Amino acid sequence: MYAIIKTGGKQYQVSEGDVINVEKLNAQVGETVAIGEVLAVGTEDGVVVGKPFVEGAYVNAEVLEQGKAKKVIIFKYKAKKDSRKKQGHRQPYTQLQIKSITK
Repeated sequence: MYAIIKTGGKQYQVSEGDVINVEKLNAQVGETVAIGEVLAVGTEDGVVVGKPFVEGAYVNAEVLEQGKAKKVIIFKYKAKKDSRKKQGHRQPYTQLQIKSITK
């Protein structure tokens, strides 16, 4: 069984036991999070597609980690103008382990 969920403006295809990194959620490590924005659920019988979400379907996930991704360097440079600007960014994320998919 698999599900396509939406969180943080992105879509993820998940199955039970998967570990994924999503945009930061307000949850502590060890908590269980229920994601209700399920776009589709696939089973042995077929695929159920929501309009826009599947009613009554949700995905339970456990928060494994709150962290930051690797640093991305933004470097702006204008030739012949002696203009340089260096900036770094680390995107926060939440690591989830999918526990169950309920249809």
